[in-house]
Amino acid sequence: MIAGARLAGADRGRRGLSPLIFVHGVGSTAAIWDYQLDGFGRERLCAAVELRGNGAGKPDPDPSSIDRAGYADDVLAIADALGIERFTLVGCSLGGVVAFELWRRAPERIGALLVLGSFARYPDGARYAEQIVAQVRELNDMRAFGELRAKKLGLPPARFRETVEQFACKSVDCFVAATQATWTGDYSGLLRTIDVPTLVAYGEHDAVAPRPLAQEIAGGIAGSRMVEIADAGHVANADNAADFNRLLKEFVR
Repeated sequence: MIAGARLAGADRGRRGLSPLIFVHGVGSTAAIWDYQLDGFGRERLCAAVELRGNGAGKPDPDPSSIDRAGYADDVLAIADALGIERFTLVGCSLGGVVAFELWRRAPERIGALLVLGSFARYPDGARYAEQIVAQVRELNDMRAFGELRAKKLGLPPARFRETVEQFACKSVDCFVAATQATWTGDYSGLLRTIDVPTLVAYGEHDAVAPRPLAQEIAGGIAGSRMVEIADAGHVANADNAADFNRLLKEFVR
């Protein structure tokens, strides 16, 4: 265990298999990747990064440090601490945005990309972020906001309470900063520069980042492939972990 990440397979980092680094979404914590750490930690080094300000580690940082550049720093800090020079990056939602920011800054560190439920540019993203921020500020209670937000994510019923709890551990100020970082970037022009194996996936019932946004990513990255994950919403790696793990296993082969 190291600060800022959940690890699996730390004793398997020298087997020649590409390490996996997982990056969660704005409403989640690193724990959302436990299904994948369990599934892949037996064969290779895996790290689920805990992005700054997510509430899983206290004290909270200064909200002004929460932005896309800071998130990229978080990923690189974990990779450096583990002695990982090059890795396969798996990012869900905000995690996909962080993947694009990492590619912009340090493409030599990324050997392959799996982008799930994400987007290169969110439609009317600034206004969408403003609406979320206004709702959070009005409620001033992350648990209450989590209850409302979880209903929009296309979740299997069994995942509802887990999702609310991950929202609830965050502070309002840190979540507001994370929201602005998540929805306001534009990496559409960057896509054509990505030249590593890339898989773009989305959940069948994802209303937050549906198929057209996955299509935009896949259409912009030469040689990439796009896949739908059945019976899953916005966080398909947890909603349908069995199918996602099969997909990831096939990809990393």
